[in-house]
Amino acid sequence: MRPLGIVSLVAGLALVASTTATAQDPASSPVPRNQSWLASSPSETKSVAPADAKGELAELKAIVARRTERDLAVLRWWDTGVPTYRWNDLPLEAMLEDFVTLPLAARHLALLHAAMDDAVAAAWASKREFRRPRPHDTDPPLATPLHTTKAQSYPSDFAAAAVAAAEVLGYLFPARAQMFAARAEEAMQTRLLAGVEFPSDVAAGREIGRKVAALAIVRGKSDGSDGKWTGSTPQGPGKWQGTTPIGATTPTWRPWVLARADEFRPQAPPAFDSDRTKADLAELKAFKRLPMTNHRAVYWEVFGGARAHALWNEIARTKLLEYGDVFDAPAAARVLAALNIAFADATVACWDAKLAYWHIRPSQLDPELKPLFPPPNHPSYPAAHGCLSTAAATVLAAVFPADRERLLALGKEAAEARVWAGIHYRYDIEVGQELGRKVADKTLVRAFNSTKP
Repeated sequence: MRPLGIVSLVAGLALVASTTATAQDPASSPVPRNQSWLASSPSETKSVAPADAKGELAELKAIVARRTERDLAVLRWWDTGVPTYRWNDLPLEAMLEDFVTLPLAARHLALLHAAMDDAVAAAWASKREFRRPRPHDTDPPLATPLHTTKAQSYPSDFAAAAVAAAEVLGYLFPARAQMFAARAEEAMQTRLLAGVEFPSDVAAGREIGRKVAALAIVRGKSDGSDGKWTGSTPQGPGKWQGTTPIGATTPTWRPWVLARADEFRPQAPPAFDSDRTKADLAELKAFKRLPMTNHRAVYWEVFGGARAHALWNEIARTKLLEYGDVFDAPAAARVLAALNIAFADATVACWDAKLAYWHIRPSQLDPELKPLFPPPNHPSYPAAHGCLSTAAATVLAAVFPADRERLLALGKEAAEARVWAGIHYRYDIEVGQELGRKVADKTLVRAFNSTKP
């Protein structure tokens, strides 16, 4: 079968080359639903009424007066994008260094982004209620080197996101807890050095972050991800051949939007000796591999396989940065949360099906089939690439409709590349794609009031 004539990954990562931030009208951007992931509502963690900030002006001016050239560089780095932007990237480095397995990485990122989303939403609920002007609006001579938003000053959404992120990441990566805490302190200090927030703004944001992080950590400790697998691999014709599959306990983890892990469980795969399996196996054996298909298959195995969570977050960050003010801080936080929650729940649903059926890999069924590289250590049906990349692409296509077709094409290529590599039957990827779309659609309904196709 000929490979799809779709965008290459290089073009995909530069998705924005042919569309600019003006391509999407702010009015068409998704509106986050006023519903939290961890708190009962944003008001549960919002701030108390602030005191008059006039007494803080002298303190803030003294901080600004001590600002150095290095401070300017650091504060501009932290100010890039929205409050959650840098905190999306920082944990990816830790996960890749520790080689966290894909299911667990998906779980970590969902927990992190649910916390930051709740923290930013709570901060903005307080901003809208108390409407405290920013320091430079109170005292015009207090100039700032940053581009400032029209959002009110109190409380600091940057501080709320930073503390929520650092404390959740400290729970997830105890050996790096001090490093993440130090980065959060640095991030909060830059808001003062820039003269864009009062000390009490930062203090109130810090308190929101702590409250939300505590809720996230309670959830993390009870979501079942620390369980140990005590099962065994079923034996017999048509069953996957291996021991201790990757992510064996994933089906027992608590999902975010799914009612249960098997909510969208597909029907059983075709029998190993069925005409459909024979036809799909024949397709794999007859496929003529080309340098292009090999290159893309290897790319999706490496960058879209064990680090698929990093790839789709990189694409999301690029889009958010490109679109700039089209997405305010709460909308951007919700986009990243929806992406990672859909990805995590698709992982739970996918592994539930894998370990319900234990379907044999094509190269195990027919040793004459030589895959491009060894299949991953878990059952064949459904294809994880189909489940996860389709879920991610579906969420991003809904929130970035100007790039809908290109994003969906990337998700489709991720799935199709498994056929090119001889790793999956076609029905594996078709069912995986359907499962990923169902999880993404349910996540979008939970996350936003509306999204336009």
